[in-house]
Amino acid sequence: MKFIKSDDLKLGMRLAKPIYNRDGVMLYERNSKLTRQGIVSIQNFGLIGVYILEPAEPVPPMSADDIEFERFQAMSIFTIREILDAVTKQREAKGMYQFANQIIRRYGSLNHKISFVQNLRSNEDYVYKHSLNTAILCAMISHKLHMEFKQQLDVVVAAILHDVGSLLIPPHIRRKRKNEITQEDEKKIRTYHYAAVQLIDNDYDLDPEIKRTVKGIINALHQTNGDDAATYKSLNIDILKVAYAYDSLTAMNFEEEPASEIEAVRILLDPEQGFDPEVVTALIQSINILQPGVCVEFTNGDKGLVVSANDEDVLAPEVLSFRTNVIYNMADPAVTAEVQIRDIMKTMDNRYVMDTELLKSYEGRTVHMGEKLTHKNY
Repeated sequence: MKFIKSDDLKLGMRLAKPIYNRDGVMLYERNSKLTRQGIVSIQNFGLIGVYILEPAEPVPPMSADDIEFERFQAMSIFTIREILDAVTKQREAKGMYQFANQIIRRYGSLNHKISFVQNLRSNEDYVYKHSLNTAILCAMISHKLHMEFKQQLDVVVAAILHDVGSLLIPPHIRRKRKNEITQEDEKKIRTYHYAAVQLIDNDYDLDPEIKRTVKGIINALHQTNGDDAATYKSLNIDILKVAYAYDSLTAMNFEEEPASEIEAVRILLDPEQGFDPEVVTALIQSINILQPGVCVEFTNGDKGLVVSANDEDVLAPEVLSFRTNVIYNMADPAVTAEVQIRDIMKTMDNRYVMDTELLKSYEGRTVHMGEKLTHKNY
């Protein structure tokens, strides 16, 4: 699977992901071959590009949850764009609470984990996609923390609004890479974020807790102190900080390589980073990180396949080594003294067919070093 810009699409290419319109209606299914009209439609639709399957690549598996999550993301980006653009123009943000309710209904009551799939972002749509994903993560985290509906609504609305200041930043600054941002640019960026806070505070009849949360997260991100908002602490701010950080770390854009899910979790779990451990745990309980089927790289250069997740320690699953044909229990200190998981594999160079019945028989068992699981190449 590779990302192809809209201008570079060619006849016969196969879509790796479906394309939806603003109403959530599927326009093109996965594995659809692009026609001339299809390419024109994608370009007119305003997409910067799409994911395309390699010539011999099979269609990757997607669960019903995966399909629905991508559909909801594609459909909701139009709604959140209208809301945030209205705020920047000091107009009524119609449908904001209705939209927040929709997010909570879909993702603020789940009793199972989902795969949090990121889509590629450009400078033009980064803020909208970031705000949407942050709001979804806040809904899931707040549910795991058993928050009441009013509290969930407050933190989700705050997540929708928290980055509106980025839309006020002049385009010539927003287009700069991180290493191109000067100290003068940073001062201007802070100014626009605080201008948005004042705009929200003065022009919108929001619950005081929402306003305090937006102020608190802006102060936390810019590390400012000296007023009541800067020192204000709340669970909502802690939730928003974790959701903001996870989405920002794993977001895909043209400028830099995103952190993997495992890299992001390690950062969030680092006590020196200052994230609330209970909130981070709630995030980990909401999304798939190292679930069966994920391929990883070891510190010794080997690669392996996760065969059993570890609900007690998400970073310590049971992994089948491709080279040695041995299952490593990463929760066993004797194993981790010799080898650790470095990261999730960026590409799948070695393909394996697993005996699914045999794989199931290993789930939930304590597997020791030296125990082998049959597999074969294809």
